[in-house]
Amino acid sequence: MNKPNFLLITTDQQRFDTIHALGNNHIYTPHLNWLVDEGITFERAYSDCPVCMPARATVMTGKHGYNLGLTGNTDAVMPMDAAKTLPGVLTRNGYQTRAQGKMHFTPMRANYGFEHMELPLDYYRQTGESTPFGIPKGHGIGENEIEPVISTVDETQSAVYWTVKRSIDFMETRDDTRPFFLWTSFAKPHPPFDPCRNYWVLYQNKELPPPIFGDWSETLCDAPQGFYASTYTLNNAYRMSAEQMADVKRAYYACITQIDYSLGLLFARMREMDLLDDTWIIFTADHGDMMGDHHMGAKSVFLEGSAHIPMLIKPPKAREKSLNAIRCGDLVTLADVMPTILDIAGIESASDSDGESLLKLVTRSTACNDADGCAAAGDDITGDVTGDDKQTRKDRIFFGNCNNDYLSVIENNIKYMWTSFGGEELLFDLNNDPMEQVNLIKTYPDKAASFKKLLINHVTGYNNDLLINGELKTKPPVKSPDDFAKWPGFHSTNYPCDVLH
Repeated sequence: MNKPNFLLITTDQQRFDTIHALGNNHIYTPHLNWLVDEGITFERAYSDCPVCMPARATVMTGKHGYNLGLTGNTDAVMPMDAAKTLPGVLTRNGYQTRAQGKMHFTPMRANYGFEHMELPLDYYRQTGESTPFGIPKGHGIGENEIEPVISTVDETQSAVYWTVKRSIDFMETRDDTRPFFLWTSFAKPHPPFDPCRNYWVLYQNKELPPPIFGDWSETLCDAPQGFYASTYTLNNAYRMSAEQMADVKRAYYACITQIDYSLGLLFARMREMDLLDDTWIIFTADHGDMMGDHHMGAKSVFLEGSAHIPMLIKPPKAREKSLNAIRCGDLVTLADVMPTILDIAGIESASDSDGESLLKLVTRSTACNDADGCAAAGDDITGDVTGDDKQTRKDRIFFGNCNNDYLSVIENNIKYMWTSFGGEELLFDLNNDPMEQVNLIKTYPDKAASFKKLLINHVTGYNNDLLINGELKTKPPVKSPDDFAKWPGFHSTNYPCDVLH
């Protein structure tokens, strides 16, 4: 039996609630809708370290960032053994492997198991400054700044278009005696939010939902400041007016729609080449963006806008009838991507993988939900931390760590968050409060204490340096935005790095 092909599509900084078919009636995403309609949607997918490098290392290794010792973006060599990465294992098992787009590896050109890579820097090298179609990223807005701006190139000269066209070129020129694994990785919608003009026009006068605030974040001065460190460092979301944030969201949505429409070119060419018949398509993101919710921008924190991501799997045409339009409510993470692909390919996954095959998870979930007396997990916050004695398919427990400053636990859809800045805490019942508007820390102090203990026990297993006398180490509390140096993300197109968006 011939082995299947794999197309892994990732976006950078796309939050979970940005797909029309999944409930966002304000955004245009026809091709992501198609993936939803023809495949499996994992409604509770999370990034255990919602920043670029750790999230991508997790995809490559099947291991959580905290177990890799990588919980932030760093210039150090990444902790990945090329022989054990997802592309390394697939290459060794006869696959032709290609990385197309943003990888954000260190060293930048390290292949880590891929046979060939083309990076965003290659796009900038190819376009150069002599192009008659304009200079890409010639507007001056940095890689962290969220102020909206129009692209300085036409759509067909954009990095998004280049990523798709080079992916198509790979499919057309590949060694067709071997199956392929192609990672098509878009650097958008990560800032700068600079959609091409024709996409900005789609949203220019469109009314979009305003940012979300809670009883703990209604006013910035009364909010727990420790959770705002990344916002204060990276962007101006906390000082923007409602009108300005509306334009930011319009530009953000326009960037997502530009990616989606470009995917139409890729999917069309795959259909013409009969590749949809034997190719699994997986779509996800490394992390999200707060997009003004609770006065925050960017990522790093474990609030829904930052850590909750899209996760879609479309099977080949032959499998569509059995796996289409499925919604899975189990908690999943980026660590599940590698074991899922290896499982489908019939390749044994490493015994130390932190993830598991999502298809096996779907099978168990469906069987359990169909069985008498076997309900999905999702207890009320007043229930026990570790569940009760009723017959229940036990939910997975999520642990997150970003920069060793933001830690989180999710169990039975109850989320606990802790920050090293002043040791501040948040507690949410996602079953009844999916957008985290009611902080239950003071209402259920015993529950919060139990979750914190669970978190401490987990941290003990991978980094005792985060503890002192059995408690999580804290830093001085955040008093104002002036406590942090600003990093707008200045990179010219001459800078030799893989973070040009």
